[in-house]
Amino acid sequence: MIATLRRPSARRSSEGRKPRIPWRWVWRGVLLAGGLLLAYLLITFVQVWMASRRDDARPADAIVVLGAAQYDCRPSPVLERRLHHALDLYQSGIAGRIVVTGGKREGDRCTEATAGAEYLMANGVPEADLLRENQGANSWESLAAAARILRDQGMTRAVLVTDGYHALRVEAIADELGLDAVVSPSRKGGSPRDYFEETAAVSIGRIIGFGRLVDIDDQVEHQLDTTISTDEP
Repeated sequence: MIATLRRPSARRSSEGRKPRIPWRWVWRGVLLAGGLLLAYLLITFVQVWMASRRDDARPADAIVVLGAAQYDCRPSPVLERRLHHALDLYQSGIAGRIVVTGGKREGDRCTEATAGAEYLMANGVPEADLLRENQGANSWESLAAAARILRDQGMTRAVLVTDGYHALRVEAIADELGLDAVVSPSRKGGSPRDYFEETAAVSIGRIIGFGRLVDIDDQVEHQLDTTISTDEP
């Protein structure tokens, strides 16, 4: 008899094969995730841009001036512009108190808050109407300390003064800290670099928290300082 040859069953042949990776679906997932990320960044960019051109000044308990550089106890042009805008708000009756913020860097004689207070007093603001936050090294620390100062004084509403491109992040930080605040920019708009940096900061801060974002920035800066000091002869 002639033996009948049988083909191996499809089941057996399929069992010996390695499962195929559905690369088509993997790439589709990657493209979808990339598209969603791009859309998120574009929306945030537009929000940063729109906030930079909006002035939401309203009657409040206090005006909070975000610190900027000072040169030997004299406000830098950026800080002076913020202080001048705060002075205008104060004189127009928006609020009866001004909180100046900002610490100092190594080697400085004065804090940013001290430079700001001296400028405002020289322009007619009584010292009794000034409150100082002189420890903050960044916007989050300064606003967190300013919020505590305001609460200790029984104040709940604030107008924040900073540059326009910084407005959305500052407002988001204030909200994270539970501070009832709006932003009145000293200068509307900003440079393309300002917008890109703020878009990145706001995008990340909204996900991980702005306090956590500051911690990461500090860790990176510390690591860079350590690397530089190690490489130096």
